[in-house]
Amino acid sequence: MVTLDFRTLTVPVGIVRILEVIFTCISFSLVASVGHSTNSFWTWCMFTWCFCFCVTFLIIFLEFTSLSVKLPISWDDFTTAFAMLATLMVLATSIIYPIFFTCSSCGKQIGATVISCLTFILYAVEVGLTRAKPGEISGFLSTVPGLLKVLEAFVACIIFICLDYNQFSKYPGLQWCVAVYCICFIFAVLVIIFTICRLLSLFPAPFDKVLTGCNVLAVLMYITAVVVWPFYSFQNNSSRPSYCSKVVLCPWDNLVVISFMTCFNLAAYIVDTVYSFRLVFFISRT
Repeated sequence: MVTLDFRTLTVPVGIVRILEVIFTCISFSLVASVGHSTNSFWTWCMFTWCFCFCVTFLIIFLEFTSLSVKLPISWDDFTTAFAMLATLMVLATSIIYPIFFTCSSCGKQIGATVISCLTFILYAVEVGLTRAKPGEISGFLSTVPGLLKVLEAFVACIIFICLDYNQFSKYPGLQWCVAVYCICFIFAVLVIIFTICRLLSLFPAPFDKVLTGCNVLAVLMYITAVVVWPFYSFQNNSSRPSYCSKVVLCPWDNLVVISFMTCFNLAAYIVDTVYSFRLVFFISRT
């Protein structure tokens, strides 16, 4: 039986989600009113706003009708993971859209950019509201290591978008880096899926120890990628080609983005490993 829970609309996180729905709707409406574009960046921005609008509206509806408690998933883990993912997606969109589609006389585009930035702030606030507080009993994805898993997976997706087969297929070293990105991404996604679907008991060993071991391995693998990727990518190609200033998508720029994101993900895995060690060797003993 469906029961309406009006309290879900009046608590702080409920109000934030309502504003998210409104702001994402305004963003994609403004952009759509300007006209359609076949540019992949335009498609990404529209997908982000529409995706976040639909999922946030669905979350509000399921909580308002109390149907969320009947779903066979960890609801808190799902909503927190989505809030983190939406924060990263909207942040990327708020950077990409104004770079490629705004101008000094583009009122609607500027308005969409401003609203998108406000939406990013709202999703970041939701992450702060739903994140597990010290001493709270909550799902794994509500904790800092859980949120880092979402971050690691998202950064890996950006790396995949920038990869060009013709570039990394030339050197075994670059192929190793791609393997590192794929292996670590797959594990992060598995952790997220298993947590949301309440399947962590299927791990062959205690989850915290498996997580720590895989994080240590990921750090070691990413250290090699941080060294190997720029060494082979910028061999005889250390300076930005002149033609890059005349094209929208420059392969050299993609190599720089991958190098930066590799370093960023290494830092994320190091922080994740520190938290994992703290969880296994300090908190579990107290």
